[in-house]
Amino acid sequence: MVFAPLDGAFCFMANTILIGAQWGDEGKGKIVDVLTEKADLVVRSQGGANAGHTVRVGSKEYILHLIPSGILRKNKVCLIGNGVVINPASLVKELDGLKQKKVSVKGRLFISDKAHLVMPYHSELESCAERLKGKDKIGTTLRGIGPAYGDKTARTGLRMADLIDDKRMESRLRDRVRDANRLIKAFGGKAVSFKTVHAEYAKAAKRLKPFVANTTRMLHEALEKDKEILFEGAQGTYLDIDQGTYPFVTSSNTTSGGACTGSGMPPNKVDHVMGVIKAYTTRVGSGPFPTEDDAIGDMLHNMGREFGATTGRPRRCGWFDAVATRQAVQVNGIDQLAVTNIDGLDKLPEIRVCTAYRLRGKTIDYVPTISEDIEQLKPVYETFSGWQIDTTKAKNWCDLPLKVRKYLKAMSVMVGAKVEIASVGPGRNQTIFR
Repeated sequence: MVFAPLDGAFCFMANTILIGAQWGDEGKGKIVDVLTEKADLVVRSQGGANAGHTVRVGSKEYILHLIPSGILRKNKVCLIGNGVVINPASLVKELDGLKQKKVSVKGRLFISDKAHLVMPYHSELESCAERLKGKDKIGTTLRGIGPAYGDKTARTGLRMADLIDDKRMESRLRDRVRDANRLIKAFGGKAVSFKTVHAEYAKAAKRLKPFVANTTRMLHEALEKDKEILFEGAQGTYLDIDQGTYPFVTSSNTTSGGACTGSGMPPNKVDHVMGVIKAYTTRVGSGPFPTEDDAIGDMLHNMGREFGATTGRPRRCGWFDAVATRQAVQVNGIDQLAVTNIDGLDKLPEIRVCTAYRLRGKTIDYVPTISEDIEQLKPVYETFSGWQIDTTKAKNWCDLPLKVRKYLKAMSVMVGAKVEIASVGPGRNQTIFR
């Protein structure tokens, strides 16, 4: 186990990858924040500012996009790995936000010199691509993440090591702006100014240079010293570029394997994979969503819940999908689950769970490859009695209503992993360890 109750606290064991097992927004930020109490290092290994983690500490709420949630715990070291794509201006803004809330990052935050940069022309190219797709658009956050990963794959990207070397950055940036503007003009977009971009990024470079380091080396030094490492996943399994509902996915590997390639962590050093899931299911943006239910969405939105931390867009909502989650458990090697937003279901008299799909007259127990097939799925539901009791004051497992515990037990059996954490609200003290 990663942790176990011990005199009201819990024990943490190295080394754990924490992964979203749905379409993102599962509440990973809060779970990372809680687990970080016993971790030495917290590592972010993929994605960019298109992901957002919301963490509430006391009366303060923090929304983080690039910096690991572990930064909110004093004396914890946080690494942004080579697999992350970084908009330097956005990162500086995030640092300023933490400073305003009196969170010191000095000596605790390190950024991989291998991490690729997100540039203004990436955002413009993404905006052009989405516009040209019309009704078939992916529904991205328009932050340039996809084009940045595209440049990385094409071996034309700029990295943090380039950013902090002004002479090298100026030369390479001039070429990249020229090439990008050719495409932007062809797509009918607005060309970016080399002079403006260079000035903005040179200013950001001065601010970020003290944080840039060889984080792979730091990670291995920590391993040699038996430090306890927590990998903070961004987004979710079904947004993975290889395992997700393609093409309605992000541009990185959001599954557990991505934590290794995006940080330099050897797979044989991983002890546990924890999957974070909601007690129901949500999705942001376009793409298939078999258990989507407008009535649940209306209920949750009217409660002031389920709005994106990054975009502010209302999330699409639906019943818990045990079929998709079971496949996520298999793909990631998840051995433990954290179930969040249980309190979101407190008022329902009846709760449904998808246990299979019907596709063209056949019953299947897996997620098809083709998005058009996923769109045609008809969920097969099992019904559970709702508890209709306020769970937000529960402090331990026995405080949870019996019907909640039965629901969690059924979820565990259906997906093939043990529920170890139950979250009944956004606060740290609303986290129950089994």
